[in-house]
Amino acid sequence: MGDERRDTDDGRDRTALTRSLGWFSLALGTAQVLAPHRVARLIGVEPTPRTETLMRAVGTQELLLGAGVLRRPPRGWLWSRVAGDISHLAMLAAAIGSDDGQRERTAKATAAVAAIGVVDLVASLRAGGDAGRAVRSVSSLTVNRAPDEVYRRWRRLEDLPGFSSHVTSVEVRDRRRSHWVATAPGGTTVEWDAEIVADVPGRRIAWRSLPGADVANEGTIRFAPAPGDRGTEVTLELRYDVPGGGAGRAIARMLGEHPEQAAEDDLRRFKQMVETGQVVRSDGSPDGTRSRRQMSQQPALPRA
Repeated sequence: MGDERRDTDDGRDRTALTRSLGWFSLALGTAQVLAPHRVARLIGVEPTPRTETLMRAVGTQELLLGAGVLRRPPRGWLWSRVAGDISHLAMLAAAIGSDDGQRERTAKATAAVAAIGVVDLVASLRAGGDAGRAVRSVSSLTVNRAPDEVYRRWRRLEDLPGFSSHVTSVEVRDRRRSHWVATAPGGTTVEWDAEIVADVPGRRIAWRSLPGADVANEGTIRFAPAPGDRGTEVTLELRYDVPGGGAGRAIARMLGEHPEQAAEDDLRRFKQMVETGQVVRSDGSPDGTRSRRQMSQQPALPRA
């Protein structure tokens, strides 16, 4: 009974948030279409025929998005809002003028759009992904250790956040089930419960998320002796539903958080952890394991 009530409350919260965003778009779009010069001045942009035309175009877009978000289910409309937020931030960055008063108004508008963008992203993730948008990725490398040892290191699920850039925590509940928390594009988080569906010591581990996951996923990792007694060939296969479908993948790629690349990076860090006992730091990422700056690594230089 308690779980049913919580599910109902979550559904109502999601619907209320979605409808609020829809009505907000309609209100903003109406103001931009009917009074573009006033909105332009409000955000620190000098009203000109060109900027008023652009403002009306953005307002029309907001009206369309608002009407789309208020539909049931909103599906890709919420992710379209996120894409719109990114384009609006780019336009505001280009519109910052030399006048101190205008610059201050534009900075405030930029902060407001960024905050709305975070809310849009959270609502998009909570609304779930589009059907039929599952993605499969396969990554492989060789670890210079025996299969049994490599298997044991991966099987300690609670240690995975030590080398993963996106897994925040893994709470092991029993031999089969665990609770996962991971970061998502924009600094948000997603959670899911997972169960191990196959466990062959020294050879293979397979798992899948349980119903109710923020992002449905499943995966298999295989351990096979490498040719020439050179250690273990590790193959990681993942399958997951992308929130927002194609739009969600495009936004993640723009933010430097593409899931397939993240999986390959995690596997390389796992290799370092097994072979050296730690994730190797470099001048380009001096903060080490959990560095979010790895997206913009620099050429190696002597550290001051």
